[in-house]
Amino acid sequence: MMKKTKTAIMGFAAALLVLTAACSAEDTNSRVIIKEPGETITVIEDDGKETGEPDVSVEKIEPFENVAFTDWIDEETVIVSKENTSLDKMKLEELSDSYPKSLYRYNLKTKQYELIKEQENAFLGDATLSSDKKHLLYQLFDLGDPVYHVLNLETLDSFAISGGTIGGAVSAKWADGKTIIGAAYSGGAYTASTSGSIAPLAGLDEEALVIVEKINDKIYYTTQTDESLMVLNLTTKEKRSLGMDHVYRVVSSPDGNQLLVLQTNGTKSKLILSDADGKNQETIAEGTELGGVSWSLDQRMIAYSEKADVNGTTIKGLYVYDMLTGKSTSLAVDVDNAVTAWSPSGKALLYTEWDGKQTNSNIVHLKYSIQK
Repeated sequence: MMKKTKTAIMGFAAALLVLTAACSAEDTNSRVIIKEPGETITVIEDDGKETGEPDVSVEKIEPFENVAFTDWIDEETVIVSKENTSLDKMKLEELSDSYPKSLYRYNLKTKQYELIKEQENAFLGDATLSSDKKHLLYQLFDLGDPVYHVLNLETLDSFAISGGTIGGAVSAKWADGKTIIGAAYSGGAYTASTSGSIAPLAGLDEEALVIVEKINDKIYYTTQTDESLMVLNLTTKEKRSLGMDHVYRVVSSPDGNQLLVLQTNGTKSKLILSDADGKNQETIAEGTELGGVSWSLDQRMIAYSEKADVNGTTIKGLYVYDMLTGKSTSLAVDVDNAVTAWSPSGKALLYTEWDGKQTNSNIVHLKYSIQK
């Protein structure tokens, strides 16, 4: 397992985590040096024994009630959706006890909120940043289905991904810093630019799609009639199956060379790690329900939430899987259907969940050490 995961991380050589062989030929087969910018060099023995392997532990967990943290701007600032008591309460009778929800920046050190976007009689949430941090993709809910919007953080101008030939966006996700992709109500997929242009995606316009993910020059997708994971090569226009059935989510590694695939047969779910072409599949988690999947930017850590039945008892928790060791570590208990996001450094993980009454968020601060 160690050999495979080191190879995967070395493919991300330009990122935060750099693996280099030890200096002498004698040491080359026995250790690996991990060097992180601004950090000391850590030596990990690689002789097939447990000693010297990196260990992950929880340093502290910060709770935040009745707010939804959705993304990181930097190590000290997050994007937040929360009630805006400066606006009038919602007009809909079933929501009349609630205030609109607006988008804010929140500084973890100063504990101060800074308003980004507000709107009367609307819930704004599920906001994620483009890779260049210049635009925000968010959902607006007032009446009926949520509508996706794109906000320019410099001008604060925004537009809805709706109308025209696509009818509207069933889903939306950043494909890169300037492009959004998703399933369209009219069928097939669409792309939207941050400048506001929206167009159907050629090659998938005849399909009713559920999953739509763009990774490098390929589109990964499933349809409403077939949950098998398919891939469209945008260069060759070839379509083919990756041989994975009952797929309900796909998450790409930061470098696009690997996939995390969530599968379910109705009673059991699996989290599978594979190459981008579907090869070298490895199950890293199983349970009755799995979710909350996200990948740290240095490509070392994978977060996920798991619900499992153990001897008639339901166990729920949040975990991280370490690509270096092939091991999972429990971070928090009684966590269900969480949404997670990693800080830029990978030293902190936020998770947000609905407890049946309100949305709460937590930030888990992680500590990496060496087992003796």
